[in-house]
Amino acid sequence: MVKVEDFSATLEQLQAQIEEMSRHIEFLEQGGAAAEPSRQAAPAVREDPVPADITEAELIAISAALGAYLGVRAHIRQIRLVSTAAWAQEGRVSIQASHRL
Repeated sequence: MVKVEDFSATLEQLQAQIEEMSRHIEFLEQGGAAAEPSRQAAPAVREDPVPADITEAELIAISAALGAYLGVRAHIRQIRLVSTAAWAQEGRVSIQASHRL
């Protein structure tokens, strides 16, 4: 059984880690990586326009979901649509499993 005190301590640790990561990201975004010769700078991210099949409303919904999950404002750098047969296969499996024999 999980105690409330243990859960609270774990939650505080996670929040502290997220804060530290947020500060580090801000530092890197402001060009701090170039000031640290011991660390390699991240490769430049190409700014592609949003594909036509992702609407602005969908982009806002994704951003809001990330913000709610992470608890901080998320900067979306890239969205890739990945299409595989796995989703279709999983759908067929769930439909077939719902039939009574």
